[in-house]
Amino acid sequence: MKTLTKSKYLLGLQCPRQVWVHFHEPDKVPEVDAATQKIFDEGNEVGELVKELFPGGIDLPTKDFLGNIQLTKGSLNEGKPLFEPGFLTEDGLFSRGDILLPTENGWDIIEVKSGSKVKDINVEDVAFQKYCYQKCGLKINKCYLMHLNNEYVRDGDLDVQELFIQEDITERVEEILPQVPEKIQLIKETVDDPISPENKIGSHCSKPYNCPFQEECWSFLPENHVAHLYRGGAKAFELIDGNIHALKDIPDEYKLNDKQQIQKECAKTGKPHIHKESLKHFLSGLKYPLYYLDFETFSTAVPKFDGLKPYQQVPFQYSLHVVDSPGAEPKHYSFLYKGKEDPRKEFISSLKKVLGEAGDIIVYNQSFEISRLRETAAFLPEYNDWVESVVGRVVDLLIPFRNFSYYNPKQEGSASLKYVLPALTGKDYSHLGINNGSDALLQFYNATYGNASEEEREKVFKDLEEYCELDTLGMVWIVDALGELIG
Repeated sequence: MKTLTKSKYLLGLQCPRQVWVHFHEPDKVPEVDAATQKIFDEGNEVGELVKELFPGGIDLPTKDFLGNIQLTKGSLNEGKPLFEPGFLTEDGLFSRGDILLPTENGWDIIEVKSGSKVKDINVEDVAFQKYCYQKCGLKINKCYLMHLNNEYVRDGDLDVQELFIQEDITERVEEILPQVPEKIQLIKETVDDPISPENKIGSHCSKPYNCPFQEECWSFLPENHVAHLYRGGAKAFELIDGNIHALKDIPDEYKLNDKQQIQKECAKTGKPHIHKESLKHFLSGLKYPLYYLDFETFSTAVPKFDGLKPYQQVPFQYSLHVVDSPGAEPKHYSFLYKGKEDPRKEFISSLKKVLGEAGDIIVYNQSFEISRLRETAAFLPEYNDWVESVVGRVVDLLIPFRNFSYYNPKQEGSASLKYVLPALTGKDYSHLGINNGSDALLQFYNATYGNASEEEREKVFKDLEEYCELDTLGMVWIVDALGELIG
């Protein structure tokens, strides 16, 4: 008899094929990547902090599967909170939760998550727990989800009581509990079948979590496929279900918005769409000197420094290219924090020295940089007036691409810098040691606050400098290329 664990049950709810692969082709399951491991590590940190709110609780081992079950049984009569208790039902269901809290006439479930709100998948998680516990003879009263309080601001030592919010989700669990046996049966039937279920793609491929088999499952789609439709959503999967896979093959009578119609025409011709008048309007409005600016940031579930909320972004690096006049060679300025404390003071102090008092500040997706500046000024109010003067000068280079004033089929429906730069200039990030924002924050954090050697630190810092520099130099190249297009 195969054991269906809570984690496998949740995989099965997301996608039958995903849970089937875990049982039948486990070698296909990739190693946990660095970004996912960071999420796991932060979840463990959150789980340990929550235990402080339940003094006297009994820690149960989590690596020894059978030992965990036996110790859980032996601890039920202690009248104490149980941390990570595990239960195995007679029909092969295994659930290990975060906390079981004893009450006068039974137990309360407290599930701990490192997010900042209750998600549907969390309710499914707790419903499976309750179903298993009750099959093992426990009386379950209330069900709670303990999550981070996104309004908590750290000030000195962590206030664990204020850091968390405990929400009663009993009603939501009760609402779906009757459906759990049927869901279990369907997943068991899938797992017992020697043949893999049909490969059916959809929004579930990335909700609630990104599936590691997505690249394989989507490999039947051609270049410039309908899932690249800008904000296509359900429309893209409707087309796929109708056996229409390529953008160029979308029927003329099928309703598309203006931007999606541009994508279809570009896919047919293989040529970019260029709206010269709107590009001229954008470029003619730029006021020199131009300051091309980009930030890199990290965040943590548990606020690391004073003035931070859970998951609040902390800027640790910037790159700045300054072009004094049309055709002038760009001058480069940069900052990368290399200490062990809070980088925000050094970051904003350095930026103020190089960001002149006049001229447009060009960023890509302005809401990010503006938010980081204002958050930093909220913590360092002496920079408030300066930050507001800077915000008034910001110009968003994303605009002409988000508006489809320029669109190249090589962008694959994306207006992000990582797609626009190679589509417009033929240059990309593939040669760099760090070539995306996720790797940048992870490697910086590990090099700065982890146990990296001095040699490893220097390598990471060098890679970070090259990566962030290309972000702003790439923006210079993009503006130059747009200028050439309009003549």
